[in-house]
Amino acid sequence: EVQLVESGGGLVQAGGSLRLSCAASGFSFDDYAIGWLRQAPGKEREGVVCVSAVDDNIWYAESVKGRFTVSRDKAKNMVYLEMNSLNSEDTAVYYCANGYCSESYTTGGSWGQGTQVTVSP
Repeated sequence: EVQLVESGGGLVQAGGSLRLSCAASGFSFDDYAIGWLRQAPGKEREGVVCVSAVDDNIWYAESVKGRFTVSRDKAKNMVYLEMNSLNSEDTAVYYCANGYCSESYTTGGSWGQGTQVTVSP
């Protein structure tokens, strides 16, 4: 059974940083892409970043390029999202997901329960 469990969300001031973690189990990073999605209130879910299983290519959404960094620890089955220079538009529920990459959107697999990130002015 695939499980994706996010943690690390919270309240942060604009300009601040947060690090999200995702504990993955039930599948191999060598077989499935892994990434992060987010959904803000009243908006559609959007892809933040996706890491390809095939060639380790990484796609970031334009809105987070230069500010967010994804990393994987295959030995621990962990995925991290380092978020810097946060602004109010980053406020959303962030989901860890597996499957395949459609550019920065990870789709075709499973999602976690999400972790809330709130950026205050």
